[in-house]
Amino acid sequence: MGTKKKITKLSSDGNVDNSNETESLYTPSLEDKNQVKKYRLIAIGSWVLAITMEILAILVLRNKPVSMGWLITLIVLTLIFAVAGSFLWKKANRIDPASEKDKVKFFIQNQLGMIISIIAFLPMVILIFTNKNLSKKQKGIAGSVAVVAMVIAGYFGIEFDPVSQEQMNQKQTEINRNDAEEPDNKLDNTFDPNVVYWTKYGKSYHLYSDCPYINTKKTSEIFEGTPQQAEELKNITDICDLCEN
Repeated sequence: MGTKKKITKLSSDGNVDNSNETESLYTPSLEDKNQVKKYRLIAIGSWVLAITMEILAILVLRNKPVSMGWLITLIVLTLIFAVAGSFLWKKANRIDPASEKDKVKFFIQNQLGMIISIIAFLPMVILIFTNKNLSKKQKGIAGSVAVVAMVIAGYFGIEFDPVSQEQMNQKQTEINRNDAEEPDNKLDNTFDPNVVYWTKYGKSYHLYSDCPYINTKKTSEIFEGTPQQAEELKNITDICDLCEN
């Protein structure tokens, strides 16, 4: 069990040790990363098939006479592959989201399904309504099917409530804070006698960073140093009873 509070490590001169300080960011587990990779690869494959169906539909439009059966079938297949790709891509984004710091990347990653849907249908829609090989009635039927398919694909491609890395960080912090609010009496049974922990207003130093006496709502920061530093900087010489026991 590890501490849920921020630990400030002190250097040998009593100042804050920033040598190993890194920004705490949410990162998915190895298993989640593998799952995300799988989702993204299948999503990209589905989108490639959607674009392929679009190209085939355009080739059908160039023939005279145009086969309406093949055209409608290819439009439907384009829709299926586009929606499937968007579904898996959004699923991956919820596990491994983008950061809001890069607005362009954040938008593209979350709305890529919508972008791909437009690419997969808009050229086809334009060619249907401008095609000289189709009658007015055929343009009406094929054009309506293509427009409806584009709207459906675009709708399922939009991420209406995108998750950001910052939101995941905040959620993880809240979970850690809630876990720390209910202390237990079980401590890690290994410790370094040359490393102790104390708080700003504490009267004792602790042998374990996960001691429930320093992982409370009132504690915002834990200092890590040697027993000598605890005595010199805070005049603390007493060992926590729970840690000592």
